[in-house]
Amino acid sequence: MSAPVLTTLLVANRGEIACRVMRTAKALGLTTVAVHSATDREARHSREADIRVDLGGSKAADTYLQIDKLIAAAKASGAQAIHPGYGFLSENAGFARAIEAAGLIFLGPPASAIDAMGSKSAAKALMETAGVPLVPGYHGEAQDLDTFRTACERIGYPVLLKATAGGGGKGMKVVEDVSQLAEALASAQREAQSSFGDSRMLVEKYLLKPRHVEIQVFADQHGNCLYLNERDCSIQRRHQKVVEEAPAPGLTPELRRAMGEAAVRSAQAIGYVGAGTVEFLLDARGEFFFMEMNTRLQVEHPVTEAITGLDLVAWQIRVALGEALPITQAQVPLNGHAIEVRLYAEDPSNDFLPATGRLDLYRESAAGPGRRVDSGVEEGDEISPFYDPMLGKLIAWGEDREQARLRLLSMLDEFAIGGLKTNINFLRRIIAHPAFAAAELDTGFIPRYQEQLLPVAGTLSDAFWEAAAQAVAQSLPQLARLDDPASPWSLNSGLRAGLPREVTLHLSCEGQHRALTLSTAGHAKLAGEQLIVEHEGVRRTLRAIRQGDALYLQWEGELRRIETYDPISAVEASHSHQGGLTAPMNGSIVRVLVTAGQSVEAGAQLVVLEAMKMEHSIRAPHAGVIKALYCQEGEMVGEGSALVELEAV
Repeated sequence: MSAPVLTTLLVANRGEIACRVMRTAKALGLTTVAVHSATDREARHSREADIRVDLGGSKAADTYLQIDKLIAAAKASGAQAIHPGYGFLSENAGFARAIEAAGLIFLGPPASAIDAMGSKSAAKALMETAGVPLVPGYHGEAQDLDTFRTACERIGYPVLLKATAGGGGKGMKVVEDVSQLAEALASAQREAQSSFGDSRMLVEKYLLKPRHVEIQVFADQHGNCLYLNERDCSIQRRHQKVVEEAPAPGLTPELRRAMGEAAVRSAQAIGYVGAGTVEFLLDARGEFFFMEMNTRLQVEHPVTEAITGLDLVAWQIRVALGEALPITQAQVPLNGHAIEVRLYAEDPSNDFLPATGRLDLYRESAAGPGRRVDSGVEEGDEISPFYDPMLGKLIAWGEDREQARLRLLSMLDEFAIGGLKTNINFLRRIIAHPAFAAAELDTGFIPRYQEQLLPVAGTLSDAFWEAAAQAVAQSLPQLARLDDPASPWSLNSGLRAGLPREVTLHLSCEGQHRALTLSTAGHAKLAGEQLIVEHEGVRRTLRAIRQGDALYLQWEGELRRIETYDPISAVEASHSHQGGLTAPMNGSIVRVLVTAGQSVEAGAQLVVLEAMKMEHSIRAPHAGVIKALYCQEGEMVGEGSALVELEAV
């Protein structure tokens, strides 16, 4: 049988993974096809493709989850193969079968393997039969509340509810006691249905201080299967990975081999083909428990590529075309160390609430040896509420872990992003933390060091405001040109009879305000994007980027957005109706749980908002009576929109 011909590849995904897959495809000489929603018409992945196909609509359920539309797009564009990326339909057996039935190549495992391992419940049952240790839990078919209540009592609280059909923290809830179970189960089921089209759940014991260690496996169509070392993904927020590294610190060669061989046996047992990841929980005693298998390429695959020198997407393409794996297990490289962080549009100070808006400023770290940025956005892009909030990934490689860590810190310092909230400062605090430097890793890392990683915003210093004022005065054309006495703009403050020219600036930064008066006596100079400030004989060079009406100033390791404002207008704008609860982000209303005139207790769930595939509850800050409702189920609302008016009693 002759090998299939592949000249054109469609990527059934969006964002950074679509851009990353297309980069390898183009390097192999393939024509690339992007699909996009109406919202993503001018998104980066659409712009970078050779051919683009409009799916219409905005929500994932109407676009990237529509199998018929994706197959039709492949046919219309002349694509012979489809790469699913990750998320969306990447672990959907029906999608794999539909692609095969259409005479196309699926760059993923056989549908039978997805059936066996794509469901967490089925995978756990298979591993139990194979003698792989499992975390205590319930993985059965019954999905009613009573069944889960009984299972949780048997397992013992706390427990972890998980969607059987997906990952990425979607449809996942920690339940501390039985009083939380009903609400958590219902919410997790809705999230799972929205993200994966499957609401089924499992529940397992929530282990204390485990490490999350996963094995990258790869298999071809000739019966060969190997493992490409492991990754530590222990540092997570809201059950979603934030930092990943390879190899896992502290793993002995014997433990690496034991976990790797167990992962290979798991893959071979289901006739696996292509890239997959077997995930384990590793306790302090070196015992590991099977957690799940992801039958796709992982978000964190770049760290494996960095320590092996391999291109896993190229391997996916070649394996799908019938080629054998090019190396044996003994030939798998393990060179140096790599660390990856995920850059999200979110507000870490507000429970990592997803953020939407325009990327007014976006500058990636400089390229170079051991430096890699995988992203799906560019400056000026709009970040919508319809999809996952990940913007991209920063990956650093070094000859050892410390070199990789320091290189990643340097990349984070160079990265400049503004216009909406992101987690970049949070990431820097993690990588710079002494416990991370000492490789003291487990899934409780972020809660344990929350005070250092998520510090309460303090008062900005006088030195900061003085530097900010100097930078703003020299960068914004509507202000006096204090640095150029010959400029006519320097005369805009009238006759001074020999006194120094002065200007008063009203500045705001991170919710703080300050009025400052500057004169030509100031000791600062703005050269390009560098502000040189001299104070009491000490000269400092700071990064200062003018972007639109704002100025971004690098101060104490963080890029801070500074704006000028009219103090009178600000007072008027700060007035809002008392008792009003507003939408914390753009999204859609999935549940309204109260009616006008209803009395509620403090903490009661009032409205459920869905944004970026996650549910967010609007709760009563105090006891009261619902005076008015300003939203209804199914409605799209913008950030700041009034939802409920609650009158205190």
